[in-house]
Parts: sequence; structure tokens; C-alpha cells
Amino acid sequence: MAIYVALLALGWMSVCGASYSFSEPDILSLSTRSGMQLVWIGTSICLGFVILMLDDRYYDMLAYALYGFMVLLLFATIFNPVTIKGSRSWLVLGPIRVQPAEFAKFATALAISKFMSTYGFNIHRMSDFLLSCAIVIVPMGCIVMQHETGSALVYLAFFLMFYREGMPGSILFTGVAMVVYFVLGIRYEQIALWDTPTSLGKFIVLLLIQLFSAGMVYVYCENKRKALQLGGFTVGVTLLFLLFSEYVIPFDIVWVQLLVCAALIGYLIYQGLSSRTGNYLYIALFSLGSIIFFYSASIMLNNVMEDYQRQRINVLLGLDDDIANAGYNVHQSEIAIGSGGLKGKGFLNGTQTKLKFVPEQDTDFIFCTVGEEEGFVGSAGVLLLFLALILRLIVLAERQPFKFGRVYGYCVLSIFLFHVFINVGMVLGLTPVIGIPLPFFSYGGSSLWGFTILLFIFLRIDASRNLIRT
Repeated sequence: MAIYVALLALGWMSVCGASYSFSEPDILSLSTRSGMQLVWIGTSICLGFVILMLDDRYYDMLAYALYGFMVLLLFATIFNPVTIKGSRSWLVLGPIRVQPAEFAKFATALAISKFMSTYGFNIHRMSDFLLSCAIVIVPMGCIVMQHETGSALVYLAFFLMFYREGMPGSILFTGVAMVVYFVLGIRYEQIALWDTPTSLGKFIVLLLIQLFSAGMVYVYCENKRKALQLGGFTVGVTLLFLLFSEYVIPFDIVWVQLLVCAALIGYLIYQGLSSRTGNYLYIALFSLGSIIFFYSASIMLNNVMEDYQRQRINVLLGLDDDIANAGYNVHQSEIAIGSGGLKGKGFLNGTQTKLKFVPEQDTDFIFCTVGEEEGFVGSAGVLLLFLALILRLIVLAERQPFKFGRVYGYCVLSIFLFHVFINVGMVLGLTPVIGIPLPFFSYGGSSLWGFTILLFIFLRIDASRNLIRT
């Protein structure tokens, strides 16, 4: 509760700094964003109080009903005729705008907690795992169809909870590997390897696929000898043809690497069938899927993604230096944060934010206001406060006597962790700009209410952990 109140207070100060206008100095006026944010804060506190007063068994009992209602609302929002900044994710009710995607997070967390706490659930059983994924993917798909990709990506945070509850680490590793393939492959695709016609990006990714496959043989098949043989064979053949291409006849050795990958996959399939060990087949599937993903990533980037999404990724990867268009927000944000120095310019004294250089500086890019006015010290303090919240949520989740409370607790902390990591990362130019709010800081009622409901339901569940039911 103390951390929550502290974040609300610092968040309101940041909204004041980001939206303050010298022509309208009254920061408490309801005509200003700082005044309206006070209204959202007050209603959020009242909402949290109401949640704490309800019986915690309601959240278990109504989990599926709330989830079904939110999915229907998300689906209906797809056909919303009102478009705001290219997104159909807002429902306009007179002077009030509501974003259902912010409230669907707690409903999804309740539904997945209810399902995973049912008798006989086993995450290692394929049917149970797929149904769990479906609960997450359904609202995620509805939000994507609203042209709100950033909010949809937040639902990937639930896979951190899956990992805590026993999801195989190979699935999480596969997701991380896909990101590595995409970043390295796209970033260095147009760079030649030495004096050969070989793409450095393709060379690195295909070599990583081979080494990852050999490493997985060691980890999941517990066969060190075969892992060393596979790793030595792939590296040896690749190095031999690389030297041949460099000093004898230049050619694209990516074709050799593809043949090595094909031989590797064939060998893994043979080992799996002959020894009747399924892990070899899974590793072969990983290798084949990695190659398909890598070659389809370029097609996705150039032919499927919207122009603004492609430009943001290219700017992030350093392929374009478009500070006048796609990279403008991040560039101005970095200037604002850098100008704050060690101790900042002081409350309401930020120049970059006062002159409105940073777009969305009181919503998605509000952390740049913290950096400019409070400096490195204040920014680090805010991040430490979020760290304290995450660590406290871990402690509360681990002490839950029932699986429902533990799963919901990890859903909450996963969502908060994802929001903080991505939002602060995009303001600093470390992650793509996907447009998600910073919890308790970004201006707006929907996000503040959504985060409050998400957190206080868990606090209510935790408060009843030692009650004796009759």
C-alpha cells in the first residue's frame, strides 16, 4: 500500500511537470491534465477500497464471467467507428473515453488463475497447456484487430507466470532465441562477411541455430559426446568453407550452412527414431522452426508490418537515422533525460517538456519528464521503487497457500514488470516504441484504474490467506 501511494504521488508530480502551462498555472484546475489526474487518483483509491471490502471468494467465483464479458467487450470494440490515433481500442461514452484492453488484463489473470488451479490441471499435459495459452491469446487477438499492437504484446508477460508454474524452459529459450535471430539477422543482413558475398547476419544466425541445437542435445538429451561431435562438425565445416571462400573462390557460404543444418536435422530425426527419444525430435523441430522463422522475419518486416512499425524497428536497430520522423519521439526523449543531469532541473522547471518538444510526454513518454526534472537520482529512485514493488509481489505470491492466489500474484507482477521494462526501455531508445503506459505515472483513467484493480484484487486475496473457511 505504501509503495502504491508513493508511486501515485510521484506519478501525479510527473503529470504536472509534463502538462504544466504558464498560461494556466493552476495545477489543481479540472481543465488541466494534472487536475483531472487527481480525479483519477481519487477514484482509484476509492475503487481499491471497495475491492478490499469485498469477499475474496467473489474473484474466484466470477473469474470466468468477468473474462467472458471482457472478451465480448473487446470483440465489440473492433467494430467501433471511433478511431483515435489510428486505434479502435477506445469506447467513447459522452465526455468519457474507456479503453477495455486495460481492464481485460485483470480479467484474463483471474481466468487463467481459475483454470490453472482446477483439480487435475497439469501444465506438462499438452491439452492443458494449449487451453491456458488460448485464454491468453483470445483477448490478445481481439486487441491486435483493434490496431493496438502494443497493448496486445503485454499479454506475452503471462508466459513468465507459465514458466514459474512449470512450463518447460525450452519454450522460454525458444522465444528468446527468436528475438536474437530477428535482431542479429535484420541488423547485419546487408553487411558482407570479410571479402565474401556472404551476409553477416545470415551467417551468424545459422551458426547460432547449429550451436543452440548442439547445446540442447547436451542439456535435454544428456549426451555430452554427441553434443561435442555436432558442435565440432558444424563449426569445422563452416570454418573450412569460410576460409575457402576467403582465399580461393569467393561464394556465399550460407548455402553450405543450410546444407549443414539439413544434415543436422536429419541426424537428429534419425537419433530420435532409432533411440525412441522424443527430445531429439523436439530439437530437430526447434532447428527447422528457427530456420523458417528467420527467413520469414524479413518478409514480415518488409511486407506485413505497417510502415510506421517498420520504421521504428529500423531506427531502433540503427538501420535508419530518421530523427525527424520515426525516431523523433525517442530522440527528443533522450535529449530531455540527458538534460536533467545528476539532480535534475527541479519540479516544473524542465525546458524540453515545458516547450512540448516530446510528443506524448505525459502518457507513454512520461519517464522523460522524471529524468529531466529529477535527474539521474530521481529516475533511479523511481526505478528502485518499481523494483521494490516487484520484489514485494514475489514475496506475497510465494506465501499464498492456494494455487489460485499464487498464479494470480505472478500474473500481476509479470504485467507490471513487462510494462516498466518496455516503457522505460523505449523512452531510453533500448526497446521498440510500442505505446504502452508506465504504471501509475502515465496520464489517463483507464490505465490507472486497470492497474489499481489488478493490484488490489491480489492484495485482497493475500489478506485472506490465513482465513479458516467453514
